[in-house]
Amino acid sequence: MEGNRTLLTEFVLRGLTDRPELQVSLFLVFFFIYVTTMVGNLGLIFLIWKDPHLHTPMYIFLGHLAFADDCISTTVTPKMLMTFLYKNVKISMGECFAQYFFFGTSATTEIFLLVAMAYDRYVAICNPLHYAIVMSKRLCSVLVSMSYIIGFVNCGLNVGLLFRLSFCKSNIIDHFYCEILPLYTLSCTDPSLNTLIIFICASSILISTSVTILVSYARVLFAVLNMKSKKGRKKAFFTCSAHLLSVSLFYGTLLFMFVSHGSEPSKTQDKLYSLFYTVVIPLLNPFIYSLRNKEVLGALKKVVK
Repeated sequence: MEGNRTLLTEFVLRGLTDRPELQVSLFLVFFFIYVTTMVGNLGLIFLIWKDPHLHTPMYIFLGHLAFADDCISTTVTPKMLMTFLYKNVKISMGECFAQYFFFGTSATTEIFLLVAMAYDRYVAICNPLHYAIVMSKRLCSVLVSMSYIIGFVNCGLNVGLLFRLSFCKSNIIDHFYCEILPLYTLSCTDPSLNTLIIFICASSILISTSVTILVSYARVLFAVLNMKSKKGRKKAFFTCSAHLLSVSLFYGTLLFMFVSHGSEPSKTQDKLYSLFYTVVIPLLNPFIYSLRNKEVLGALKKVVK
């Protein structure tokens, strides 16, 4: 048994689909999506850095959100593109663990950045006179730093626990990236402790952040409905709409994943949910926050001129 355990130093990613007639088409589609995602998010970061009018808490958080989206996309998509071109894409154990670590850290960081943005909108609408005092540069730096630190610690713990496992079963990961739950099924060491820790971490993060966002927007909604000016209500709803859409996409996907895991989803379903939050959401976010945002569009026009 010990000899078998030492043999598994690499895994094989099965990819998104086994149908060869779709491989080239899917490669072209996801390559285009990846390039668009990188250009959109890096462009948004550049505009926020370039235009002094965008050096406000909301856009500082947005810039870091765009960076987290690019990290998620870069961690997952290039390896997925390889699975469309080659039949068996090998990934070493170290590379596999590293891929999950950087993906998980970026995704967790994004969750807490969305919380920081919700708090920012709450202060801007419910306490506008003290907004500049409350949302100081120091508080923004603390919120951003804590988002990265929590992401790093959370995924560092889960990846660290992977080293206690021995892999002596099949080396085939039926996924397009190194998702941690499929890894547990390949372990010949009991992964109960790992499963328990990841459940505690994931559930505590999702519950605490979703409650914080819901409370923030409940108070925002109450404040908006009490506004006498229709123009003020419209402006308040407009400033929150992009963030609400982004939060709905992110948490909606995670909610569907947790519900489906409880009912034993098909592997195709699981891949589609993963595809949405690893590829689709990082693509959509820069457009969600830019297309109807006059300040971002104004900054873009200045750069173009």
